[in-house]
Amino acid sequence: MSNSQPLFSASLISQDVSRSFPHGFTIRPLERGDYSKGFFDCLSVLTWIGDVSEADFIERYDEMAEAKGTYYFTVIEHENRIVGTGALIVEKKFIHQRGRCGHIEEISVTKEHQGKGLGLKMIQALDSLAVNLGCYKNILNCGPRNEPFYVKCGYGNSGIEMSHYFEEERDDYHRG
Repeated sequence: MSNSQPLFSASLISQDVSRSFPHGFTIRPLERGDYSKGFFDCLSVLTWIGDVSEADFIERYDEMAEAKGTYYFTVIEHENRIVGTGALIVEKKFIHQRGRCGHIEEISVTKEHQGKGLGLKMIQALDSLAVNLGCYKNILNCGPRNEPFYVKCGYGNSGIEMSHYFEEERDDYHRG
């Protein structure tokens, strides 16, 4: 498999959203060769990553690629570096006429590029993916500190998030 192989077709991202990015910033699907472009540097703004080798990255990428119709990991690239990430995971349901529900995950923008509207544009790109894939809704979990950002993106509080962790208790940064 080629290192420039995208995880999914870029045509699923709205062209209007793609064109709305500032000059020099590109939104696109995650590629198999993105390990060396700062992908984990970007994700580490969000949470603890651990020690993930390039082989580990490729193994997980290949697993996601094999699960067709499920994983839509998207990145923002600037000057050949990954400066933003976001994922849409599509859940196939029995309810809602065997509908699809999108789950937004791992929204992260590097510190030096925060405040430029890239997070909002990432959410818009993931929402466009969900619409183009036939999802009837997107949902996400966030802490109270991030709620105003997601409200600005068009999301509303629709309940309470519950978690049952199966790992040793850690501080917030090291706990997903």
